[in-house]
Amino acid sequence: MSNATKKSGTKAVFFDRDGIINKDIGYVYKQEDFEFQDGIFDLLKFCKERGYLLLVVTNQSGIGRGFYTLEDFKKLSSYMQSQVQARLGFKFDSIYFCPHSPDEECECRKPKSAMIEQAKKDYNVNLDESFIIGDKITDMQAGQEGGIRHKLFVSKAFSSQVKNISNLHTLATLSEAREVMNNILNPKI
Repeated sequence: MSNATKKSGTKAVFFDRDGIINKDIGYVYKQEDFEFQDGIFDLLKFCKERGYLLLVVTNQSGIGRGFYTLEDFKKLSSYMQSQVQARLGFKFDSIYFCPHSPDEECECRKPKSAMIEQAKKDYNVNLDESFIIGDKITDMQAGQEGGIRHKLFVSKAFSSQVKNISNLHTLATLSEAREVMNNILNPKI
């Protein structure tokens, strides 16, 4: 008989939106401008099949800057959810967003970790078994500050700012995420 105990909490994958879920063309708020990123559906299916919660954490400063409204964001989020549901039969478990512009000095805008902390409370997330996937250094910094163990940085450019980020995996494309996650979850001995 083992003395090992199962860690409590639910494992999750935190996804940035613009640049990870959809192609980032800058301040996306209309359906006609929303195009899913190559590889995102396969990655979502991979994560769901392994029992991960699917959570979105996204800065939406276009709201705070007046480029679009909260209602515009909600409509696009609903559209995104309906497209994922139609394609895969499930959707994201929750969408957390920061509507503030950078100069508002809020607590929720990445690189701060309030969205991650809220998700942890809402879902009893075990951050040690969780991942964050993003394309900006602020995503990785939020993951680090929030205590997420595994960070997948989708970027073709190296940034010296990532050198202090633990358990960081840099990927050239989103399509590499499944393989990296699989290697982490099933290490070869």
